Amino acid sequence: MISRLQGVVLTRGPDRVEIETKGGVVYEVEVPLTVLQEVPVVGALTELRTLQIVTDSSITLYGFVTPNERELFQRLLKVNGVGAKVALGIMSTFPSDRLARALVEKDTVALRQVPKIGKKLAEKIVLELSDKVDDLLEFVPTVVEGGAGAAQQAVQALVSLGYSFGDADRAVRDVLEGGAPDSAEELIRRALAR
Repeated sequence: MISRLQGVVLTRGPDRVEIETKGGVVYEVEVPLTVLQEVPVVGALTELRTLQIVTDSSITLYGFVTPNERELFQRLLKVNGVGAKVALGIMSTFPSDRLARALVEKDTVALRQVPKIGKKLAEKIVLELSDKVDDLLEFVPTVVEGGAGAAQQAVQALVSLGYSFGDADRAVRDVLEGGAPDSAEELIRRALAR
């Protein structure tokens, strides 16, 4: 089992990197977009935590920067109907801390922003993982009136106004970091002002 790779970045593609170890062995590692953004430029030294998955037709390495990212990927794989490609898609859409929050908050709307995830699969992922990722939370969000539902409501309102899910989610999170508004309406107003 290959659990870590340290070496020089040889290539960076849209969904994978090649790393050459000190011994001269080159490994191709599939990575989510959020991890690719953290990988240094070609020629630089890097270290990735990896998960090796062996199937009848292939042996694939998946790479992550932090132990939490790798652990979250492994937990996603335990959900029936979520394979490595879907799990990579989920982790490419959200940083690991945001994904863990979405699962704990049972935010199926966020999960449905990921290609290939419909309502039923989003509900299944939330049902199976919402109480199993508390230990992976890096930040506890501020709760407004109505709890996580107010934040979800604000994100949905911004998306319906034409904002991308990522921009809407970021704006709402920024407002919450500055202090909890009195209502969901106020949260939406402040997010729009950003």
